[in-house]
Amino acid sequence: MLGTIAAQVALSILIFERTGSPLLSALVLACSFLPYAVGGVLLSSIADRFPARRVLVVCDLATAICIALMLIPGLPVGALLGLLLLTGVIAPVFAGARSASLAHLLPVELFPVGRSLLRAISQLTVLAGFAVGAAAAAAVGAPWLLAVDVVTFLVSAVLIGVGTPYSPAGERSRSTVRDSWSGLRYLFAHPRLRPLILLTWVAPAFSAVPDGLAVAYTAQTGAAAAAAGALFTGYAAGTVLGELVVARFTPSLRRRLVVPLLLASQLPAIAFLVRPSVPVAAVLLAVSGAGYAFNQAIDPMILAAADPAYRGRLFTVQTSGLMAIQGVSIALAGVVGSFVAPNLTIAAAGVCGTIITLLIARNALGVHRQRWLGPPLRPRV
Repeated sequence: MLGTIAAQVALSILIFERTGSPLLSALVLACSFLPYAVGGVLLSSIADRFPARRVLVVCDLATAICIALMLIPGLPVGALLGLLLLTGVIAPVFAGARSASLAHLLPVELFPVGRSLLRAISQLTVLAGFAVGAAAAAAVGAPWLLAVDVVTFLVSAVLIGVGTPYSPAGERSRSTVRDSWSGLRYLFAHPRLRPLILLTWVAPAFSAVPDGLAVAYTAQTGAAAAAAGALFTGYAAGTVLGELVVARFTPSLRRRLVVPLLLASQLPAIAFLVRPSVPVAAVLLAVSGAGYAFNQAIDPMILAAADPAYRGRLFTVQTSGLMAIQGVSIALAGVVGSFVAPNLTIAAAGVCGTIITLLIARNALGVHRQRWLGPPLRPRV
């Protein structure tokens, strides 16, 4: 994860140094998000067709090769962005195989804790990667940082290859794309899986809006642009804290906290209606980030509802869809924020997010309620 973040930072700096174009430099982040949809739709079956360990190692090695090719002197900017797009296509396959491998490595009751730990690590690496990546690029130069990134992926491949057990492959047909499409149809035709997956997409899509408008909101309050970092840090820190705290709860308590955590992820945005100061806004976003721990109750439901033969495709599609919908929501927030005050845009996202996530949650959790709580109580005559 650190290698991925640092590669984005280094490549963004490298392209800006060569071209002086803020637009081309910004395209690095766009090229990091967009390919998730392609990889998730067309290649998701790879995570089921081959042993998870082999898929993870090959993904790491392929990414290392792509980043190594970026070091060729004088490589055109288009080629650099193309290589970055290719790493973005590989990333969701890696994430899907990693989550599917957790189902083999961990007992059922520890599976949500394992995924929670990965989410917490992801947020920590976002915080550390952007800060350390920018500092390292300034100290040693972007090309050297890319070279270090190659090493991180090679080390990851060795750790996975040596440190994880073999897991069996699933059944294979002749076409990877056909298998991927069949998995997609299975997931979205499944009455129990579809609302659960939608819930894991929609809730963070709305709660990501303040991130997209952090700089604009900071300017609206009259604070320095650098203060926007407090908003980014607040959300990430809240996410890590929420994941670690909820992971210590019993499975039954996590299930009972799904709706309160969903509300915690959406309601703080409504408070932006009164234009809170940056420190207060950072606390609100920390509460919103903590609500993301609702996934710890949703993950075991998804695992229980899905056919084991489709787990790799399921988690690949889930990851790629999450990245894609967050990118779209942030972009839309930027468009709306150009015409409407940032605080009003954020508050509107909070209202819409609260209503929509509760409606989806009602559908997603309704089919599980009887299994959790037992048969409904009958009134006494």
